[in-house]
Amino acid sequence: MTAAIMFQGTGSDVGKSLIVAGLARLFARQGLVVRPFKPQNMSNNAAPALGPGGIYGEIGRAQALQARAAGLLPSTDMNPVLLKPQTDIGAQIVVDGRVIGNADARAYHAMKPDLLAPVLSAFQRLSEGADLILVEGAGSPAEVNLRAGDIANMGFAEAADIPVILIGDIERGGVIAALVGTHALLAPDEQARLKGYIINRFRGDVSLFDDALPIIRARTGLNSLGIVPWFDGARALPAEDTASLDDRYTGEDWARARIRIAVPRLPRIANFDDLDPLAAEPGVAVRLVTPGQKLPGDANLILLAGSKSTRGDLDALRGNGWDRDIQAAAANGTHVLGICGGYQMLGRQVADPDGIEGNPGHTAGLGLLDIETTITDQKMLSPAAGQSVADRSTIFGFEMHMGVTRGPDTDRPLLQLADGRRDGATSPDGRVCGTYVHGLFAADDFRRGFLQRIAQRDSATFAWNKHLDESLDLLADHMQSYLNTDRILDIARRSAKEPKTESPL
Repeated sequence: MTAAIMFQGTGSDVGKSLIVAGLARLFARQGLVVRPFKPQNMSNNAAPALGPGGIYGEIGRAQALQARAAGLLPSTDMNPVLLKPQTDIGAQIVVDGRVIGNADARAYHAMKPDLLAPVLSAFQRLSEGADLILVEGAGSPAEVNLRAGDIANMGFAEAADIPVILIGDIERGGVIAALVGTHALLAPDEQARLKGYIINRFRGDVSLFDDALPIIRARTGLNSLGIVPWFDGARALPAEDTASLDDRYTGEDWARARIRIAVPRLPRIANFDDLDPLAAEPGVAVRLVTPGQKLPGDANLILLAGSKSTRGDLDALRGNGWDRDIQAAAANGTHVLGICGGYQMLGRQVADPDGIEGNPGHTAGLGLLDIETTITDQKMLSPAAGQSVADRSTIFGFEMHMGVTRGPDTDRPLLQLADGRRDGATSPDGRVCGTYVHGLFAADDFRRGFLQRIAQRDSATFAWNKHLDESLDLLADHMQSYLNTDRILDIARRSAKEPKTESPL
């Protein structure tokens, strides 16, 4: 058996993804073949990944980051089940990288037992040739009302017969209750699977927590594997959960920034990591504008990000009055860019005759580009490379969308792709444009040229991918400084050597 260990949280957004990423980079630097795995993920921040036969699929963005941390290309085996929310109760279901349909929460709960087999098959394939598998749970194992058929937390840990470390977030408050309460809600055999806990996001004097350690030990029998202080570099790394969005793109130094970018916070915003290279660029401020706020009138660029429900988000955009803000800004010369779903919104109409993303029908767009989009059930999912039409700068990224866009403004494409296709559209004055390609701004030359056309500034030398890898190294150093990483590795290795109970593997 390959050494494996699972990290489960006392709740969502407690830092599981970054802890796994940091440990993946740390153990990979030690010469181990490390592979990340998350049985079930829920996120509209997805990334392309290679599946069986070299066919591209999609996985959660966090697993793509963890793969990079481990020095690997993303694989669909790293996240075999991905849920992409489209409404408050329904989601698109992705299995082994491919869309298999839509389901509401109750219907998905009934599907879960049938998904255990592909989850375990992916885990087994991933284990072949690996020294260590770092497994990330989803949400919390304390959601015992959802325990039947579970594939995300203890259900998977039990099926794969691997040990678990529990992560609590002290920044949220009540971390002792979260750890003790989670332990208390687990069945005795699940409690036995827990091998320790981690306290994450501590601020201040760590010694103040010393008296809490014996209390947790007395209530749970568990020992601490480390108390991790707040990591300031986390904002440099792509996030996955929308729970962290509002604190992520705050437009710091907005007044002093040379380029100010406003982004409406739409309910089904997707692939918002497109914003990260822009937010990291010196002299650029990115502000996520939340419902109830007007779009700032001094923005140089309004950016409409991707959406998992284009028509629904168009309705939300109008409900906030942002349609009028955007149209007025464009009339006054402000640049406007739409990416994927945001691109579709810029046209005259978005039609969904078959109800792929919701109820069948059509919705008027913003009318800033002379294009129309029809949502189809065929998903475009592939890497993209080529050049910017404006300055011939090299671009790379990926397409991940449902929908076909046509219209006169596509005769002025934003990109010329290497496979001969043209992508995107541009208004006659060049100030409004759209594209289906995600990840464009990770290409340094394209990002610099695009920003230079918005506002003249000194030539920047910031390199996004170098910055990303340096941040992962700092994260790994942080884990090494504050976690008992030798003990974590020993737990994983000892479990692999112990006689295994009968399991589906």
